[in-house]
Amino acid sequence: MKCIILVAGHATRLEEDIKQDERPEFEKLRGVPKALLPGPAGPTLLDNWWSSVGNASNVQFSEVFLVVNADKYKYYERWATASGFPRENIINDGTTAETGGIGAVADLMLVLRARSIDEEVFVVAGDMLFNPEAFDLGNVIKFFHLKEGQLAGCYQLKSAESTANRGIVEMDLQSNVVKRFLERPKEGETTSRLASIVFFCFRPNVFPLLSEFLDLHESKPQKPSFGSCVEWLVSKTRFYAVKLPSHFSMIGADVGLEEYRKHLLATTKPLARTQSIVQRAYARVGLVGNPSDGFFGKTIALSIRNYWAEVTITPSKRLRLIPHKLNDPDQFGSLSDLYTVSRREGYQGGMRLMQATCKRFYEYCSEHGIAISKQNFSLEYDTNIPRQVGLAGSSAIVTAVLQCLMRFYHLSEEDIPLPQQPSFVLSVESSELRINAGLQDRVVQAYEGCVFMNFAKEIMDTQGHGEYEYLDMAKLPGFWLAYLSDPSDSGKIHSNVRQRYDSGDQEVIEAMAQFGELTTQAAAAIENGDHLALADIMDANFSLRRKVYGDAALGEPNLEMIAIAHRHKSAVKFPGSGGAVVGLCRDPSLLPALRREMQAGGFVFVDIVPNAPGR
Repeated sequence: MKCIILVAGHATRLEEDIKQDERPEFEKLRGVPKALLPGPAGPTLLDNWWSSVGNASNVQFSEVFLVVNADKYKYYERWATASGFPRENIINDGTTAETGGIGAVADLMLVLRARSIDEEVFVVAGDMLFNPEAFDLGNVIKFFHLKEGQLAGCYQLKSAESTANRGIVEMDLQSNVVKRFLERPKEGETTSRLASIVFFCFRPNVFPLLSEFLDLHESKPQKPSFGSCVEWLVSKTRFYAVKLPSHFSMIGADVGLEEYRKHLLATTKPLARTQSIVQRAYARVGLVGNPSDGFFGKTIALSIRNYWAEVTITPSKRLRLIPHKLNDPDQFGSLSDLYTVSRREGYQGGMRLMQATCKRFYEYCSEHGIAISKQNFSLEYDTNIPRQVGLAGSSAIVTAVLQCLMRFYHLSEEDIPLPQQPSFVLSVESSELRINAGLQDRVVQAYEGCVFMNFAKEIMDTQGHGEYEYLDMAKLPGFWLAYLSDPSDSGKIHSNVRQRYDSGDQEVIEAMAQFGELTTQAAAAIENGDHLALADIMDANFSLRRKVYGDAALGEPNLEMIAIAHRHKSAVKFPGSGGAVVGLCRDPSLLPALRREMQAGGFVFVDIVPNAPGR
């Protein structure tokens, strides 16, 4: 792959403004070409691009070319000598301020023809202001190589910037395919705020089209812009777009000194975070329908404030994952202490969850054309969610890490849409860490509140995620929660049901459909405020689960909690995979006695505090 840096444009107005300005700081800039003017943090605009090209991770350009005009050729020749740029790769297009330029498209074709280039090229305007720390060019090139087509760089316009003098990209958020490219659209012509810049990756199949475009405009008095060329190309060949996390400013012929200074200030402002970001994700209880979320079923789940996982991300020179002093121990009082801790809590702390989430986040951004900045961070977590009792403690940590990373790198739901975030979290746990899980927990932890979820196969196949709908929390009854004080691995509760389902076992298939029917009935009961009907549905949910899984898989301690609840006329079921039960008292006056018996049995008992959506 070759790189072509275009700097042959004539900045007539800016050069004249600098010439007329009597301030001492501009005296040494008189006559200097615009690409050699100071950029953010001191180095010139061209130095910043030359550095970005040279430091792009996992990319080695076979050659880099610089296209200049005749007026400023000697300036660039001197720059090349000082900067280690090969002078023989400076291409002079022969234009002067008097004759005017031949246009960026013609400058590109000049290099392609003069050097007989027949391979992929990265093309950028070297007189464009940007923050050199904003992104890694290597990740952009990697995304280009993942796709079959051309690539256009773009960035999100600020609120004060107009689309009327920019090229605007409309892209499909799922595939990053450019649907339309509009050069300087009229007001109301598009709702997109993605501005294109001269930042493109082209494959050789587009070179004949570039030549054809120039032929079409050869007899026209005005030289075509690069944007008008891309607008034409989009109808001829597939383009993808990559969103860059920076502000870009073109220093065109109509930009004066004050505009240049304003653009310089805008791109000098650091994108990097300077303070810590803290995100919490809460435990959840499955009210009805679980475990059918992993079997194209329906569920209702509630986010609860009782327990949470908290993640803190802080800017740092090197990327650090900080172990939790209790959950990720590396020192023990004795071999006996190590044995006791390992037996009770296992070997799986939060470090692997943080590391796997960071890895998957980087992959997601690379695969979806999201160019993140190069700032490092330290990541640490805390949690009070009881372990191994099926309250979604692992997914809470992953969800909070994802939310921290999105805020740290200035990503929004446009970059990772909310309905896709639960699938992201599930991919971390199931694909990276081989944790047996479904989507329910990840959905309610991303959305919070009380959520009705439909995971029907046709819906999942069509849109890649389920349909998620909030239920009115004001219409919920009071729920209670009890859990084991000394639990075992909650994942064991799933037994062999997955294998039976995959092999076509009709009992399991019909049961998952029945879970879905119960969920639909429960949603209606909640909407109607019929708490007794909801209690009956919760009991029916557990009875069906017991029938499919069997008592051996459910476990004696779990069944003991169920029996205690039934003795006090309380509806009860598993909120997750096992180790805890969630209940609804039909007779609230029996709740104190229920609490006492649970506690006497060695179980932890709490009133549930619902967590309303707070995004």
